[in-house]
Amino acid sequence: MLLHIALAVDQPELENKLSKLLSRKDSIVEPVQNLRTFWRDIAKRTSDLLVVSRGFIDNRALGRLRNLRESADAPAIVVLSQADNEEDQARFIAAGCEAVLNSSLSAKKIAEAIDAILQRRRQVAASTLSVPRKPDTAQISDFVAQSPLMVQFVRLIPKIAKSDSAVLILGETGVGKERLAHVLHAESPRSSGPFVAVHCAALPETLLESELFGHEQGAFTGATRSRRGCFELAHQGTIFLDEIGEMPLHLQSKLLRVLENHEIRRLGSEHAVRVDVRIMAATNRDLEEQVSAKQFRRDLYYRLNVVSLTIPPLRDRVQDIPELVTSYIDYLGPRIGCHVSGIAKEALDALCRYSWPGNVRELINVVERAMLLSETDVITCDDLPQCIADTVPSAGALTQPKAFLYAEETLPGQWLRKPLRQARQELVEHFERAYLTALLQATTGHVGEAAKRAGIDARTLFGKMKLYGLSKEDFRNEAKEQ
Repeated sequence: MLLHIALAVDQPELENKLSKLLSRKDSIVEPVQNLRTFWRDIAKRTSDLLVVSRGFIDNRALGRLRNLRESADAPAIVVLSQADNEEDQARFIAAGCEAVLNSSLSAKKIAEAIDAILQRRRQVAASTLSVPRKPDTAQISDFVAQSPLMVQFVRLIPKIAKSDSAVLILGETGVGKERLAHVLHAESPRSSGPFVAVHCAALPETLLESELFGHEQGAFTGATRSRRGCFELAHQGTIFLDEIGEMPLHLQSKLLRVLENHEIRRLGSEHAVRVDVRIMAATNRDLEEQVSAKQFRRDLYYRLNVVSLTIPPLRDRVQDIPELVTSYIDYLGPRIGCHVSGIAKEALDALCRYSWPGNVRELINVVERAMLLSETDVITCDDLPQCIADTVPSAGALTQPKAFLYAEETLPGQWLRKPLRQARQELVEHFERAYLTALLQATTGHVGEAAKRAGIDARTLFGKMKLYGLSKEDFRNEAKEQ
């Protein structure tokens, strides 16, 4: 977090020395220009520390210091006095001042004492403002990687985490984009700094600008006091901008300036403030398409897209589902008070066959629901939502590789005893397997060509081939034999 130190010192030489000694990467020193307005608005400013000479504190100012004690984020106050007056010291400490220092001490000694107070202030401010210092539980192993697609993806994380470049995280809703941002932060050199997440689609445009950049008192109706923005809170850490594709164009322009100049300007302020922040952004939208439609700035897209990571959807990494389910059962059990310890093979097969439009987030919810409904210590198909349970194929459902059509008189009698949804699902599975079998035969097992003809990407085709037990080598060998 970026700390603000206000100096009101009646000795210009001492003020200059303190200003240099107290300037840090995580702090800004701001000399007080107008002491009268400062005392009037002190409760509405965002100062973290005030260093003030004894001569600038009259009885009215002392009364304002006493009132500040009621505010949780009031600044720490250090008084510089030219004389050791015990009565004065007692009054100032009683009013809530952190310390009373003799101004005849060297500037270095005064700065050392103030540094100790600032360190305590950092801890108090971080706690008060709910800025997490380090997501200790975030680690690369959070991402289950049994599927080849996910193994390849996870290998990229350590390399990207070590850099300080902007990261653009892409993927469908529910794949774990914010979790990935936490992991990248936790594995980075900035892990000891704060991680601040902002959901760009959750706030109205006017509030989003204030949330990101902060505002000064009176910047707009209702701005009764100054406020830090998330960029200041994330100083020396990471800011994660979720749903960046929802950000209004004029704020995109401001964000671009932060990326280029590492400076922000609060609403209503004339002064720029330097910030040291790594920016990560995420979206489930096609930003290139938004750029073409002039809904997203091209220059900002290139600035954010220094490193791009696309999290695979769950339907493309079916091999990960068994381990994910096991880990969720272990994790959720003690938290929701359930004694479920496993899942039946039939139920697990159903989970593996479902398309998961909500991805990992949906899987977590389904597992938790099943655990709550289960009457035994094992999840069965009866505990799953009907749309998932209905995906379980009956014996021999996938045994016919040839294309087929059914008239009323030739429809298998076993289907007439099933709900329409389940019968339709089995018919679709029959058709998909027969279609893909014929297509791979026609292309002699060349997956790229088959995917092109089918109008789907190669990864999706590989997933369906695995689902139906089809191997490209079988079709290539069959072509050689012919």
